[in-house]
Order: sequence, then C-alpha cells, then structure tokens
Amino acid sequence: MKKVLIVEDDIEIIRLLEIHLKDLGCNILTATRGDVGLRKAINENPDLIILDVMLPEMDGIEICQKIRAKNIKSPILMLTARSEEIDKVLGLEVGADDYLTKPFSVREFIARVKAIFRRQKMDIAEQTLNKNPKLMRFDMLSINIDMRKVLLDGEKIELSPKEFELLVLLSSNPGKSYDRSKLLNMIWGYDFKGYEHTVNSHINRLRSKIEPDMSNPKFILTTWGVGYKFNEELIGA
Repeated sequence: MKKVLIVEDDIEIIRLLEIHLKDLGCNILTATRGDVGLRKAINENPDLIILDVMLPEMDGIEICQKIRAKNIKSPILMLTARSEEIDKVLGLEVGADDYLTKPFSVREFIARVKAIFRRQKMDIAEQTLNKNPKLMRFDMLSINIDMRKVLLDGEKIELSPKEFELLVLLSSNPGKSYDRSKLLNMIWGYDFKGYEHTVNSHINRLRSKIEPDMSNPKFILTTWGVGYKFNEELIGA
C-alpha cells in the first residue's frame, strides 16, 4: 500500500484527492499547514508528497527545499494556481518532480500519480532482478546505476532523483554535449518546455555535491554556447 501525504489547506481539495487516491489503494496522510506537512514528510517517509504552494505557516516552495535538503527522496507533485508561473519554476528548481496547475481534472491528477508510481515500481524491479548492477567509475567517482548509488572517494553522496538522472545521462555519454533544452526534455519531459534555467540550478547543485572544486569542475564540464558534458578524459581513470 502506497503512503501518500497531501499538504493542502483547502479541505474540499483534500477530500477530493483522498477519494480517488483511496481508489488506488493508497494510505492517506494529510496536513493543512506547511509546518505540519514538513514534519510529516520527514517522519512518515511517504511514497508520494502532494504539495500545494500557498500554505499557512510555511509555503510549499520552502517545504520542498527543506525536504530535499534533508535528502528525503519521496517524489513531490506540486500544486500551483494557474497565475503562479514563478512558483512552477521555483518548485522544479528546488526539487519537485512534477506539478499540476489549479484547476485540474481528476483524470489528469490520477494519470500523474500513476506515472510516478510506475517509475518507482520500475526502479525497484531493476534493483531486484539485475544481479549484475551497472557500475561506472571515473577516478574517485563511482556510479551504481541499478542501485542508484553514488560514491565520491568512498563516501556516499545523496542525490535527488533528477540530480541522479542528470549524472547518469551525462556520465553514460562522456564527451557528448547536451544543450539545456535537450536535457530538460530528456529528464523532465516535454511539459516543462521553457524552463531551461531549471537545468542550470540542478547542474549547480549536482556539482556542489560531486566536484572537489566548484570553480574548476572535474566531472561535469560546461560546453560554452551549448550546454554541458561529462569529462571524457576521465574514461578509464
């Protein structure tokens, strides 16, 4: 049974989402205040967090940021008002996995939730069935794709799902340059066209975790005028 945390101050929306999530066999937790939602996200380890942007006590952007800062990897589906374009951008940049704009159809909501659960199921199946996990090493950096595990000089590095996907894509194709639009489409999907600066934010956070010197990156290089690439000189290092 999937555990879903709904952080939303509109009781009617909570009731509507509860009805349809229970039809999917989910166990539902709720919070109508931001601070309470953050506490439950930290303590309850939900399989999915549905997070409204506008909340009393603490807004959804800050909650998302604090969740990711604590290396909590639960997928986050953010809810925003149609006029709050800036919140969509900020939400993606601080670690949300997807978003829906209000008002949204129940059919679209369920489709997004099912897609998130499918991705989780595929990840678990790959980890369980693959007896020979794909392992890549680049100098002091080790990437175990099937176990979704990254080590830097033997120390485990905690990455958000999108940071990990970016690292795997780039490191699987050393020397190949990807422009921001291409990375956005491959990692986030076509729905996020126009949010290319989100890629920059995730690359910067990824670099802050794996690069010994942020001012002189060793692993993820900038291809000026294009985008980013993984350092091909580290192959076999």
